[in-house]
Parts: sequence; C-alpha cells; structure tokens
Amino acid sequence: MAGKERKNRDKKKSVKRQNITALLLGIVMLILLNVISFFVFHRIDLTSEKRYSLSPATKKILKDLDDIVYFKIYLDGEFPAGFKRLRNETKEMLDEFRAYSDNIQYEFIDPTAISDKKDRNSLYRQLVEKGLVPTQLQVKKEEGSSQQLIFPGAIVGYRQKEIPVQLLISQVNTPPEAVLNTSVQSLEYNLANSIRKLTSVLKPSIAFIEGHGEVNKFETADITAALEEYYAVERVRIDEKLNSLTERNSKDTNNVKIRNKFDAIIIAKPDSAFSEKDKFIIDQFVMRGGKVLWLIDPVFASMDSLQVHSETMGVAMPLNIEDQLFKYGVRLNSNLVMDVSSLPIPIRTGQMGNKPQFDFFPWFYFPIITPTINHPIVSSLNAVKTEFISSLDTVKAEGIKKTVLLQTSKYSRLVNVPAMITLDILKKEPDERLYRGPSQSVGVLLEGSFQSLYKHRLTPEISENKEIGFIPDGKPSKMIVISDGDVIKNFYDYSKGTPYPLGYDRYTRETFGNKDLILNAIDYLCDDAGVISVRSRELKLRMLDMTRVNKSKVLIQLVNVLIPVIIVLLFGLIQGYLRKRKYVKM
Repeated sequence: MAGKERKNRDKKKSVKRQNITALLLGIVMLILLNVISFFVFHRIDLTSEKRYSLSPATKKILKDLDDIVYFKIYLDGEFPAGFKRLRNETKEMLDEFRAYSDNIQYEFIDPTAISDKKDRNSLYRQLVEKGLVPTQLQVKKEEGSSQQLIFPGAIVGYRQKEIPVQLLISQVNTPPEAVLNTSVQSLEYNLANSIRKLTSVLKPSIAFIEGHGEVNKFETADITAALEEYYAVERVRIDEKLNSLTERNSKDTNNVKIRNKFDAIIIAKPDSAFSEKDKFIIDQFVMRGGKVLWLIDPVFASMDSLQVHSETMGVAMPLNIEDQLFKYGVRLNSNLVMDVSSLPIPIRTGQMGNKPQFDFFPWFYFPIITPTINHPIVSSLNAVKTEFISSLDTVKAEGIKKTVLLQTSKYSRLVNVPAMITLDILKKEPDERLYRGPSQSVGVLLEGSFQSLYKHRLTPEISENKEIGFIPDGKPSKMIVISDGDVIKNFYDYSKGTPYPLGYDRYTRETFGNKDLILNAIDYLCDDAGVISVRSRELKLRMLDMTRVNKSKVLIQLVNVLIPVIIVLLFGLIQGYLRKRKYVKM
C-alpha cells in the first residue's frame, strides 16, 4: 500500500516537472519569437483575396519615406453602415501602412462636430477649396430624416505640401454597394499614390505632340494640370527635326549615343496628315523604348455643323499613320459606332413665352463606354464619354501582346462612312434589330518589342548613318490606341478664359471617367514598378441573399445563438470527463 502511494507521489511529481518544463519552454519560445520578430519582419494574410497584403510597389514607397506623411480623414461621426465600413477599411489600410513605416500618421475628423454653424461652414469651404468633393446623405433618425453633408476624403500632408484624396469613388449607373466595394478596392492605390505624388522628386517627362491639328493647350488644360502633379509636361512640334524627340550626348560622329528626351508622348486628335519624316521620328522614338498614347479620330464629323444645320457628313480622315499603327498591331476602321448606351444631348422641343424648351435625348453617336475587364488601367474606372468614336481591330504583329481595354456595349452597330448624320433619328424609337452588337473594340494596349515601319525600306546611306542611328527592331515598349480624340478634350469657355474639368458634361452635369482614364494610361506607360498594378486587385463583394434571409430569419437566429453555446457546453463536458478519468487512474 505504501509502495503504491509512493508510486503515485512520484507520478504526480513527474507530471508537475513536465508541466513546469513545458511552461518554461513556452516562455523561452515566446521570448525567442519576439527577439526574432524584432529583427525579421513578416506578416501572414489568411484572406482568400489577400486583402491585407500590400503590393511590392507600395511597400517600397513606404520604406523609402524619410519624413512624416500625415493623413487627415474627414470620415468620422454618425454614418450609415456603408460609410462606417469605408471608414474602418481606411483605418485598417493606414494601420497596414504603419506596419511598414513609422512615418505614417493619421487622424479621423468629424466636421459636423463643430457646434458653431459659421465655423462649420468655414471648414466646409476650406475643404472644397482644397479639392474634396462633398456628398449629401439622407440620414434617418427617430424624429424623422435629415440631410447631412459629409466629405468622404482626406487631406494628405508632407512637409510643406498638401493634396486631396477622394476615398469614395463615384460611378455612373452603379449600385451603392458596388460603389462602396470599388472604393474599398481602390484604397491602397489612392493612399499609396498620394504618397508617391507628394514625395516624388524626379518627375518623368511627357510631351503633347503638335503640328498636325492636334487639340490645343486650352482644350487639354485640365488634363495638363492633372499630369503636371506627377510629370514634367511639354508641348513639342516635330517639324521633321531629328532632335525633336531625342538628344545626342556626343559630338563625336563616330561615337554618337542617341536617347529619348521623353518617357512618353501623347498624340491627341490630329486632323491633318503626318509627313514621312515625322512618322520616322515617332517610329524611332518607339524603337528606343518610348511610349505613346494615340488618341485618333479615323472619321471626321462635326457636332457644330449638326447643331446649325441639323445634319452633317461623317467622312474618313486619312492621317498617313494608318500603315504605322497597322505595323504595330492595330487597324483603325473608317466607320462610326452607334450605341444605345449613349450620352443624352439637349434638343429644342418647343417654346414657352420667350424661352425655348429643351429635352434630353440619347445621342447614339456619343457612346458611353463602361470598362468591364480587370486591368490596372481601367479597373474601378467610371464610365467614359466619347464623341463620334470608331471601331478598331488588332492585327498580327510578332512579339506584341494586345489587351482590349475599352469596348462598346452589346447594343451597338457600325455605320460605314461616308454617311449622313442627322438629328432626325431622335424623332423615332430605335429599331432594336439594328442594335444587336457585337461589342466593338475602341481602345487597346500594345506591349512588347515593336518592329520599325521602315525596316528593309531605307537606303544604306540612311540606315547606316550614325548620326541618324536607325533602329530596325525596338526595345521593349508600350502604347495605347484609342479611336477617339475627344476623350482627352475638355470644354474651354473662351469668354471666361476657364476650362471645364475633363469628363464633365455641361448638359447632364455628370462627371465621367475620362480624366482617370488618361492619368491611368500615362501612369501605366511610364511606371514600370507599378503602383498602378494595385488597381487590378479585386475584393469580392459577399452580399447576403436577403430573400433567403427573410424567409429563414428565425432559424438563422436560433442557429447563430444556440450552436456556439452548445459547442462550448460540449467542450466543457468532454474536458471535464477527460480530466476526471485521468486523475482517477492516478
């Protein structure tokens, strides 16, 4: 009997030693892990779409910060659930930023908390002047509903500079849930891009090409101002000069090194033919790795003439660059696209007293393009407005990757030119049989090593001239071709000397995504590292099936309340049984 008791005591002591040893080992492992984590930083993201994993480009921007970047987010207070989610997601994203940089600081501000109405309105004016766009909300309360003005954005400061960041991304004809999800998807890009914008020192250079009837500086004033925040922007006339887009860094004719002056060029809505020399200069710019944004109208049609005479002609407009684009992988077609998804225009329908009466009618020659592919340039992009746009096709070009970025809706048709364009089509309902598609491609991205249009076409005197430095097969490059020059054109009020924002329609007072399209396009062309690539990340919108929820409401409530309690009780009973069984044996 005594031997059995001694044996039990020895067994208990052994168990106690094992428990103490396990505890000490656990403490040592925790200390060791903390020491290792101090020197080796790592985070694990268990979400299916890697929601909390920052892109390498964002991490680099954060790690390169040498001073405080301060975010003032005006998204605090009593909001509907959707805006609370946007607020919480913004906080989580900034906390994620802080995990990679101690120079990220932020605060959330409730502008409506200011009790004095005068001071509150003064703050509202300051925020609007700084570039934040307010949103009017209908808030339901016990005593009824009321209007509430909120600013779903932030002011970001770095040293002596400040810029606005709009956190809520509005999209035409998009449900509120999808708008919110798009805004959440775009948080990393918007916040990281604001830091890049504030901290960049050496700006890439881009040039608007002139001399072929391109849109002038007034009609590109808004996009130029937006681009100048990121890039050094110039306007350049080629005028058949070899050094218009390139520069030579040696006077020794035997050792001439030629390089591009610009990272990218924009050719926006030319209306006259390019000379062969100008085409050659652009071709060699591309061969040296230069990027090009082509915004080309293959067909001429005038809205001004239409408004005066109620009809106009759409005619092909040869620009002598068709063979060049064909060589690179794109064919511009001499037609016009008509689309049921289109911009409405005001038409005079009557007279009331001395005032003419206007109504809006969809003008099928002005398609509204809603991007549908998941590509960084057009991901989460608002609809784009166009005017007299044509279709384009991709053609075989060796080594060139082609990605269609913009397409019309499936309710579209093609009209070959020459064609009479008349307002009479507004007087009758469209024949649905004519608008059965298919969707027409109107914007394409080309990537790869392009082959020169002039390969095997030049005399040896030219192709071997070191001063010219002809390159038959190009370095890796990119270009984007859009078959409408008006996507970059803002309306300019010459009487007041002020431009309207690009993408803003004066008649419907809607703002379309034209500006973001151009900015994204240039970002993608110039930014190889790729903050722009963050835009392609998709966060799934996991919506509840409300019909099913309402049908099984009681069952769902019981399952959610009782099942966790039952699991805890079962776990406790099993644990108690196992402990009792263990110590009874001892």
